[in-house]
Amino acid sequence: MLGMLALYGATWGATYAAELRALIQQESLQEISGMARAHRGDRESFWLHNDSGSGAQLFRITPEGQLVGSVLITGATPRDWEDMASFVLDGVAGLLIADTGDNGGTRRDVSLVAVREPASFDDTATLPVAWQRTFNWPDGPRDVEALAVDAPHRQILLISKKRVPAELWSLPLPDWNAPRIDRTEPRRIATLAGIEQPTVEALSSATPSGRYRAQVTAVDIDPSGRWLAVLTYQRVYLYERHNGEEWADAVQRDPRRIDFGWLPQAEALCFDAHERAIWVTSERLPAPLLRLPF
Repeated sequence: MLGMLALYGATWGATYAAELRALIQQESLQEISGMARAHRGDRESFWLHNDSGSGAQLFRITPEGQLVGSVLITGATPRDWEDMASFVLDGVAGLLIADTGDNGGTRRDVSLVAVREPASFDDTATLPVAWQRTFNWPDGPRDVEALAVDAPHRQILLISKKRVPAELWSLPLPDWNAPRIDRTEPRRIATLAGIEQPTVEALSSATPSGRYRAQVTAVDIDPSGRWLAVLTYQRVYLYERHNGEEWADAVQRDPRRIDFGWLPQAEALCFDAHERAIWVTSERLPAPLLRLPF
């Protein structure tokens, strides 16, 4: 471990340490935008992808920030990959990538790309697309950088970035062997409570970063299906789902909050595979890899 960054108070009164576990410095990971825990392999690791302009490539790293391999997805042409989720459906581990970035609000179509998670790879490894779903938003374009998969409920979740309040959208998760993926429009099922917005001072400050700190850049569901972690440029919000409850209901309650301090362009997040912890990293190199217990 590189050390503790600082202690930050959460809204429910406990105090947690943000652990700086690594600095990602590989030139191939210039703009990390998506992160997902790996389901296959003999040790804990994470899948990463870059932002737009980096090709259809996935990278796998250890919790120590070491790059252990990469894979090129064939049959996919990225426009603006923004998030990634891992899941297991019918015993098959997979990765779902959100090609849903739209900074200018001009895209007519966005898409989701699914692949089966490889067990092994090397620098020449390739991976075919298992299925791809193309769709548009029913009431016009929006920038979306947050994607999660609730495989037991066969549900895909997406969260808007710039809308206030942030919107929660849902799509059905297809079977691996679905003969055809329908062009289904997503459904807006809720808005998220408790995402703290910038103050008047931040909105009027000379530096523009303050006005963007509340924008949602990633989301993930923990392995138990109980917690939804939502990342902004400033902090993580944790929504708890009670037994038998839908996510649309869970996000109506004020979330727990974890502040991780200053992190340049926090864009990627995933839950730990085994422990109650969240991993967060940044789009800029060297990218700190933080572990946040909760």
